Amino acid sequence: MNATPEKPAAARKAVMKKATAKKAVAKKATAAAGQAPGKKTAAGKAAPAKKAPAKKSTAKTAAGKTPAKKAPARKPESRVAMVRRARRINRELAELYPYAHPELDFTNPFELLVATVLSAQTTDLRVNQTTPRLFAVCPTPEDMAAMPPEKLEELIRPTGFFRAKTKSLIGLSAALRDRFGGEVPGRLEDLVTLPGVGRKTANVVLGNAFGVPGITVDTHFGRLARRFGWTTAEDAEKVEADVAEIFPKSEWTMLSHRVVFHGRRVCHSRKPACGACAIAPLCPAYGEGETDPEKARKLLKYELGGQPGQRLKPPADYPGRPAPPMAPPVAAS
Repeated sequence: MNATPEKPAAARKAVMKKATAKKAVAKKATAAAGQAPGKKTAAGKAAPAKKAPAKKSTAKTAAGKTPAKKAPARKPESRVAMVRRARRINRELAELYPYAHPELDFTNPFELLVATVLSAQTTDLRVNQTTPRLFAVCPTPEDMAAMPPEKLEELIRPTGFFRAKTKSLIGLSAALRDRFGGEVPGRLEDLVTLPGVGRKTANVVLGNAFGVPGITVDTHFGRLARRFGWTTAEDAEKVEADVAEIFPKSEWTMLSHRVVFHGRRVCHSRKPACGACAIAPLCPAYGEGETDPEKARKLLKYELGGQPGQRLKPPADYPGRPAPPMAPPVAAS
């Protein structure tokens, strides 16, 4: 029987050495693939630890509440989209303030004209508290034109800037007496010729005493028109022109009341009550003011804040309380 020749010992050792080396390499590869973070490799170097997945931030404010989310950045808006949004804002404001009205007490065009002139640089409330005594003494343009300046100044002193206002009132009263037969004219072109009467005052009188549509651009209206993205202008006449292109003429007067109401009650100059605003989803300026609902509700004014309104004699459908008359001066002891 022939025997298979045996391999030399040196050859057998070489084969076994190769097989052992292959197993060691495979073992290292397997260990590296399944190695736990932080453990050292066979070479003695620490493998980089895997980063834990980032957790959502749960940071809280000092009050213990999660901070309010910021409104997402708005995409550039087309002219058509802006007009649609603006008209929707007007509809929303109409639902919010169905009782919107001029906040000056008056019974005829002359009283409204005088009250509007007096409202410059003061509140409508202060004017409404001042005019009862004034109209009791001089109810007509003829009476006011004949009033001694010193006496008229004392009557309107609470409204501030009483010397300049006295000059305007006497001048416009004399003009009404001499040029318009003692009647307030119902045309913008005529009204703006009267001393102390500009487009804002003229539009107030035309819209509320004569039913002629007009946009009243006071500080509240201008501020909100810019926040709503209806205009970028600061000049009142340019604001009026820009807004007039967005809304039909039939809406101008009531639009003015609604926007001014919202500016006085919710969308304040320094700290808007964004968190209590019914039109926040439509407003590009959302987030400029307080967004926390509870804190925002504390910023609401007049009837929305449970306080009296500005008129001593508000319309019948006004849901708030009438304003109190001016307190009588305290007699010196």
